[in-house]
Amino acid sequence: RKEEELDSKDAIILHQFSRPTNGVPSLSPFCLKMETYLRMADLPYQNYFDGKLSPQGKMPWIEYNHKQVSGTEFIIDFLEEKLGVNLNKHLGPHERAVSRAITKMVEEHLYWTLAYCQWVENLHETQKMVSLFGPFSDLLKWIFCHLTKGIVKREMYGHGIGRFSEEEMYTLMEKDMRTLAGLLGDKKYIMGPHVSTVDATVFGHLAQAMWTLPGTRPERLIKGELINLAMYCERIRRKFWPEWHHDDDNTLYESEESSEASKTYSPLRDLSFYSRTETFDEEGNSISQTPDTDYTGHSLFDSDVDMDEYRDHEQCK
Repeated sequence: RKEEELDSKDAIILHQFSRPTNGVPSLSPFCLKMETYLRMADLPYQNYFDGKLSPQGKMPWIEYNHKQVSGTEFIIDFLEEKLGVNLNKHLGPHERAVSRAITKMVEEHLYWTLAYCQWVENLHETQKMVSLFGPFSDLLKWIFCHLTKGIVKREMYGHGIGRFSEEEMYTLMEKDMRTLAGLLGDKKYIMGPHVSTVDATVFGHLAQAMWTLPGTRPERLIKGELINLAMYCERIRRKFWPEWHHDDDNTLYESEESSEASKTYSPLRDLSFYSRTETFDEEGNSISQTPDTDYTGHSLFDSDVDMDEYRDHEQCK
């Protein structure tokens, strides 16, 4: 296939896997982390769903001014240096250290147990979400998913976590999720009232349990006992992903103002060039709907879900 020439001059080109078919932005927690970070930092970017890995074999990766950077941590460092953005400027040294510890727990430990659930135990459901098109798409999906299953099992064994039994792995996963729930408590974000880089990381991984693992133990845990994590995911989804609507929106952790409007499911629209700031058309006219508001006109910055809603719901029961 002839590759398209991309001009990354003063533009962030984000390479990632194709959108899945269930309306979720990505089945990869790292791709979702990176795209969520760009939205949190209010950095305009352009998606490129080529599926091509970086020279280091990584996904996602970016191009900016013809420079390629892979690995989400290095991408964030690069963007902070080149563009002067910093989601952690309100954090002190101790809070930054805690943020990094949480990031490593999520990316180096929780990630593997969720990957096992997604690509080994729940492979049949995951295969339905994979986006591949063509006359042999079903066969290609089957091959891709079973190849991925083998890779995940092999890498988990090399990591060490794959040498435990399935029950032991889920015990570790539950401990990690309970730790996150305890760290979050009734705060708005992981580190307090303001969003920081660690929120992009945690959301990218917990979103897999929320929306890509139907009927599994991670989903039951996050939507049941650890409801504050579900509310946290909803809070971030509605603020930074206003075009992402889900058919399970009418649940107890949603806000009252968006409950009726969000009951109708629609696939995730692909905004090939995305910016949270207001944009203008070629004639200089303001475009009325921006990613800061949903299609009902409500502000996404005021759609935070509070723990009081959950307590009131429990009292009614």
